[in-house]
Amino acid sequence: MRNITRSDQRGHADHGWLQSYHSFSFADYYDPHKMGVSVLRVINDDRIMPGSGFGAHPHRDMEIITYMLDGQIEHRDSMGNRSVLKAGEVQVMSAGSGVMHSEYNPSQEQPLHLLQIWILPDRNGYPPRYQQRDFGHRHGLSLIVANDDAAALPIRQDVRIYKIALEQGSLTLPQRSQRRYYLHLAQGEASIDGEPLQGGDAVEFYSEQALTLQTNAGVEALLFELPPHSGVTPG
Repeated sequence: MRNITRSDQRGHADHGWLQSYHSFSFADYYDPHKMGVSVLRVINDDRIMPGSGFGAHPHRDMEIITYMLDGQIEHRDSMGNRSVLKAGEVQVMSAGSGVMHSEYNPSQEQPLHLLQIWILPDRNGYPPRYQQRDFGHRHGLSLIVANDDAAALPIRQDVRIYKIALEQGSLTLPQRSQRRYYLHLAQGEASIDGEPLQGGDAVEFYSEQALTLQTNAGVEALLFELPPHSGVTPG
């Protein structure tokens, strides 16, 4: 099975200081056919204007990943963390039993561009935790988030997230049996087995023969490896 969603099929929210494109139903954007894939619930493609951001607000029982594409963002939370993330850095915050946090563009000149991703945990009620890491500008395929690999940021779910960065050439996408996959093109242009893709496009697939991503113009993407079904155990 393979399903392609084009960038212009996403939801869009124009808040002036924030331009947000929603891959799945979120806030005022609702589409009963776009409620997520497996345990993946949110991919918001956000551009935040200089000197703007999200004030302190609560989360609980959600794995929240921030993937920086351009600019910087200042993070503060009720666990006492205060940090600035820049392009190439990734943050994983397990909201668990409850956390407050804020996100702010500290630059007075440069907009920032990021992906905010929400994934359901394998059970509710975990203690909150926070980690971030600079993965730099690696090329090819890099594992950046996983529940079973110390080289990646940890997540409380049976999920792997890979970063794909190619200037040109091709890459065979990894696949394992009994898994679902979601490829989100963050920036650039590419094709998958000859089907053209551009920034904001996404491909959901499983039970496929080997798929090849190819680009001549450069591409940055995230590949989500997900369990076949969603499900959360109460805490």
